[in-house]
Amino acid sequence: MPHFGLMNEQELGPVAGPLQRARLHLRGGKRRLRQGKVSAGIVTLYDALEGAMLSYAESPDTGPRLQFLPGERIHDSKVLYAVLVRSKVLNGAFDFEAFDQLTEKALYQELDGYDTRDLLVGVESVMTQLGVLPFDEAGLPPEDPKTF
Repeated sequence: MPHFGLMNEQELGPVAGPLQRARLHLRGGKRRLRQGKVSAGIVTLYDALEGAMLSYAESPDTGPRLQFLPGERIHDSKVLYAVLVRSKVLNGAFDFEAFDQLTEKALYQELDGYDTRDLLVGVESVMTQLGVLPFDEAGLPPEDPKTF
């Protein structure tokens, strides 16, 4: 993943770690899409979104306002997305279920020719609603060209 060697998520903690991973993977996922590595880009964007949601949920400033139901787990991405929509943090316009299914498909096959423009707009919209975007990419560690 694009963050290997660029950060220690555990050392950064449960809020800053996933947030930094989200930013690094957003940058890396977009780069992979530009390079035509569609499946790798989709999977990387999914991980970015997971990091962003987890960072929001773990934050002492925002997490306590989330409306979890009994039995719902913070580390289940589909559940966490639904909680964020239910809690009115996200507007629900992004089809997370379709993104989850697309990501599952991307794990097992290359999706050459898949038009990712609408997907990227949707991911960026969620990232904006979660407060991850905008951010200054100059504040991130430089990318390692050896990463996939």
